[in-house]
Amino acid sequence: EFIVLLPELGRSSDAAKVAGKMLEALKLPFPFEGRELYVTASVGVAIYPHDGGDAETLAKNADAAMYRAKEQGRDNYQLYTAAMNASAVERLALESALRKAVAGRHFEVHFQPQLDFRADRVYGVEALVRWRHPERGLLAPSEFIGVAEVTGLIVPLGLWVLEAACAQVKEWQGQGQPELKVGVNLSARQLQAADVVEQVQRVLRDTGLAPQFLDLEITESSAMQNPEATIATLRELKALGVSISIDDFGIGYSSLNYLKRLPVDTLKIDQTFVRDVTTDADDAAIATAIIALAHTLKLTVVAEGVESREQLAFLASRGCQRMQGHLFSGPLPAEACEAFLARQRQADRPTGRSETIPGD
Repeated sequence: EFIVLLPELGRSSDAAKVAGKMLEALKLPFPFEGRELYVTASVGVAIYPHDGGDAETLAKNADAAMYRAKEQGRDNYQLYTAAMNASAVERLALESALRKAVAGRHFEVHFQPQLDFRADRVYGVEALVRWRHPERGLLAPSEFIGVAEVTGLIVPLGLWVLEAACAQVKEWQGQGQPELKVGVNLSARQLQAADVVEQVQRVLRDTGLAPQFLDLEITESSAMQNPEATIATLRELKALGVSISIDDFGIGYSSLNYLKRLPVDTLKIDQTFVRDVTTDADDAAIATAIIALAHTLKLTVVAEGVESREQLAFLASRGCQRMQGHLFSGPLPAEACEAFLARQRQADRPTGRSETIPGD
């Protein structure tokens, strides 16, 4: 982090202009050991005397604005506003509590069943983390994953989820689900870690789960942060025997040129396209195109967020036979998911009943 002091500004708006120029300058490549590196910055701006009467207050408020820039997607600048202080205090409190939670492993893994209608069976589950907050109760990932990403806590948290999910599915395999797979999300930070392949290999060894039953899910945006390095890492992971899925496909900015080079097995249609697939012609066209693209590339395709029989019928008619969503079951705690799997083993076909947990 750097502090840039701009004395004797003619107008306060000039600070924003300078911040913009700094961002543009940083977009130029840096030569390093025969390669070109690209970096971006997040800039927060505080102006004397409106945003503080002393250096300490100005620095604190500029820092709050900088974190707002990070939250807005990075590579931008934000001017300080009084509301940012309350947001910064809240973020720091959440970060402090999250650090304690990661150290104490105050998390739970819930599992959402995934159904294959061609085989009339539950073929897998997706592992989804929940935080058992001491004051706020059970928190969904949307309430803390962003802070975990910014602070780097996502790396130890993601590793714990991977270990817990693999161990649980290995246990279920011994209870009459020998072919059950588990999908685990791999964050951008984890994907970029130098030892990610070794970590996955160790977890598989320690839990006893065979690699073909682990599906690592990455998002388009994380794959495109450093596509060449991602391709190399995914190839190493594939060499272990695990499968790779692109999660939330359709909402990122992946290049089709890179998509054909990524060693992936599955595309997961984002639920934003599934939600109105029977009523919105554009969503229907996008979902149909993704299914056709997956088939052309010889990839499996999974639809997320299936909530109605009409959506199911539409997707199945287009050739999408693997789905997950509240039509079948929402994410379930381990015990409830175990009961769900036991019932499905006894049924000839998926029941289509909705089983959810409060608040999901």
